[in-house]
Amino acid sequence: MAYPQAPWKLQGYAILCSHLIDTSRVRSLIPSELKIISVLPGKTVGGICLSYYGTGSVMEYSELIVVPAFVGYQGKIGSWISHIYVDNPDSVAGGREIWGLPKELAQFTWEKGERVTVRQENRTLCSLKYNRQTLAWRQWLSGSSFSTMNSDLLSFSFELDSRLGFVGSKLEVPPESPFSGMGLAQPFLTVRCEQMTLKVSAPRVLGHTVKK
Repeated sequence: MAYPQAPWKLQGYAILCSHLIDTSRVRSLIPSELKIISVLPGKTVGGICLSYYGTGSVMEYSELIVVPAFVGYQGKIGSWISHIYVDNPDSVAGGREIWGLPKELAQFTWEKGERVTVRQENRTLCSLKYNRQTLAWRQWLSGSSFSTMNSDLLSFSFELDSRLGFVGSKLEVPPESPFSGMGLAQPFLTVRCEQMTLKVSAPRVLGHTVKK
C-alpha cells in the first residue's frame, strides 16, 4: 500500500457527536492501563466523528471514528478510539502501520449534506441525519488520542482549524453494528465542521500494555 508518512494533513468537513456513555459498557474496549475520565457518577464522554477529506488532503477518503471514552495516563488526557472505518485501503494501511489504529474498510453514502450512512458488507454500522449549519465561527483546537501497537502504548496529537457550528442530529446504531453495545443514545451536542483543516502528528511511545 502507498501512504504518506506522518504528519497527515487533511482538508474537508466533519460532523462530531458527543454522548454521555456508561463506563461499565465500555471498560472492556479500553486497555486497563488507561483510566476512564468520569464527568458524572458512572458516566464518561464519548461519541462519533464522521468526516470527508477531499482536495488538498494527503489522500481523499471518508472516515468514521468511534470514541467510547476520554481517558488518562500519567497525567495526560486524550480520547481512545475503539472502532475506526474508512473507504480507502491506503488509509487503512497507514492508520494501522503508523498509529496502530484498528482501521477497517467500509462504504459511506453522503446524501445532500444532510445524512450519512456507513455500511460494511451487508450490515449497517450507523446512520446520522443532521441539519444544515446556520451560525458558525472560526476556531482552532488541539487534542490528543491514545492507541496501541504491539505492546506499546502510543499517544499522538492533532490540530483542527475549522468553521464550527451547532446542529441538530439523529443517530441510529442498529443492533448488528460492532459498537452497538456502547449504548449510544441521541447526542447531547452535535457540531458541524466546515472548511476544515486537520493535522495528525506522528505517535510517540508512552509506555507498555499488558497482554490479555
